[in-house]
Amino acid sequence: MKVLLEELNQQPPPPRQWIGSEGWITDPLLMSFSFCTGAIGVAIQQSVIPGLRNFLLDLSPSEVAASSVLTEFWEDTFNCSLTKTADLNKRECDGTEDIRALKSPYTETSQLRVTNMVYKAVYAIAHAIHNAVCQETNTTSQCDKHMNLEPKQVFTELKKVNFSQNGYHVSFDGNGDPMAFYDLVNWQKSDNGVTELVKVGYYDASLTKGQEFRVNRNLTWLEGGKQVPVSVCSKSCPPGTRKALQNGKPICCYDCLPCPEGEISNKTDSPDCLPCPREFWPNAENNACFPKPVEFLSYEEILATILAAFSVSGACLAIITAVVFFRHRTTPIVRANNSELSFLLLFSLTLCFLCSLTFIEAPSDWSCMLRHTAFGITFVLCISCILGKTLVVLMAFKATLPGSNAMKWFGPPQQRMTVLFFTVIQVIICTVWLVVSPPFPIKNLTTYKEKIILECALGSAVGFWAVLGYIGLLADFCFVLAVLARKLPDNFNEAKMITFSMLIFCTVWITFIPAYISSPGKFTVAVEIFAILASSFGLILFIFAPKVFIILFQPEKNTKKYLMNKN
Repeated sequence: MKVLLEELNQQPPPPRQWIGSEGWITDPLLMSFSFCTGAIGVAIQQSVIPGLRNFLLDLSPSEVAASSVLTEFWEDTFNCSLTKTADLNKRECDGTEDIRALKSPYTETSQLRVTNMVYKAVYAIAHAIHNAVCQETNTTSQCDKHMNLEPKQVFTELKKVNFSQNGYHVSFDGNGDPMAFYDLVNWQKSDNGVTELVKVGYYDASLTKGQEFRVNRNLTWLEGGKQVPVSVCSKSCPPGTRKALQNGKPICCYDCLPCPEGEISNKTDSPDCLPCPREFWPNAENNACFPKPVEFLSYEEILATILAAFSVSGACLAIITAVVFFRHRTTPIVRANNSELSFLLLFSLTLCFLCSLTFIEAPSDWSCMLRHTAFGITFVLCISCILGKTLVVLMAFKATLPGSNAMKWFGPPQQRMTVLFFTVIQVIICTVWLVVSPPFPIKNLTTYKEKIILECALGSAVGFWAVLGYIGLLADFCFVLAVLARKLPDNFNEAKMITFSMLIFCTVWITFIPAYISSPGKFTVAVEIFAILASSFGLILFIFAPKVFIILFQPEKNTKKYLMNKN
């Protein structure tokens, strides 16, 4: 340490808090390095050995000459020789040397530390020997001072010693170690500018846990300051962040980086962030995980309420139209437009409007299976009725041609069989889908990282697209037939309205496919409901609204003469 401090003293380093071991913290020679002022460390316990100072001061030259160590000290201190010498520069000691007048660490026995350890060690050996040669009773002690002791005997007794000497306790634990006791010392600058060693506390391993270390005086820190130095060059990282070491700097220099998405740290100066469990997400401070909110299209939301209101309104509109048609079922305009297929079409449209309600609220096993199959079957029933009405128009025109008996082959029984045939095919597709791989509810954790979306998995994508594809195939077929029949000359011809309604229907569902695929979360369900409602409203408005308007507001046009008039 002396060599190191001498080198550092040539060019004093930036302020540093020095922490000293017992090997050098008490050395008075090293305290002259002022840049170490404020050094703190542990020191071997200080003690005054009784009688030692008087013993040293009362030594005569002859007693000194008997010890090579004392001889060297004596001759160096007084620059004389206890023996005759040929060195002309060193006189012979004549007995006038007064050691009591000497100002030397040799005579300052109140600062002894390592010496006190030797003192206690010698007494420990003495107690061990005493216990080995003496038999203690309650009143007497018999000792065999002439017995031949073996080192093992002394060692065995040494482990058992337990005594107090000079105010300090001496004993050994099971490992052979003495009970640790250290002074806490501090280099403090006095009023006259001299660095002094000051005891500021202690460490006593014999005390209860948590009480072993005590500081009972104010400490002086680096450069003599009273402010406790900070051992890091960066402030502590709060929860929600992690420590990131700065390149080229000590490990106490770091940056506090926010935890990445989906991870937290719940303690100060955390080296890493930990990911939340699968169904949990961090709070805003990134210091705790909370269950992810669950999202689905609920009646509590405005969007779901609006869609449900349109669904119920559409069903009511279909029922009102059916009531109007029923009350005027004998009028020419109702009879001319195939009243049986019209009522069946209105019934299927009512189901189409109502099936959209199955898409709202949290999905379950039954609702997932019902919503897709009910939608598929009711829409096929609806399109089959429209297809039947279109075929009736075509057959009715052919029946007006000379020698034609087309209506004989496409009367009411054939119309019912046509609707039933096309609907049964869809029922079979849905049944196979439900048996092989039905839709089921799932928790979607991938679309949004911060929330859970409850939705219906398709089970079999082939089944879902087969249902949609069959509806689209019937709609296209119906649209083609309606286009062919749109220019037929009769006033009762409703092929034009069917053409417009099927055009709207096909447009809605062609638009639905990319919208359905790209819509996230609950908006996927909303898009599907919107497509069902838009196509259903298109059918009922284009096919039935003009007829209802004539029945209610233009009764003069609801006559056989008007309908038979050729334009």
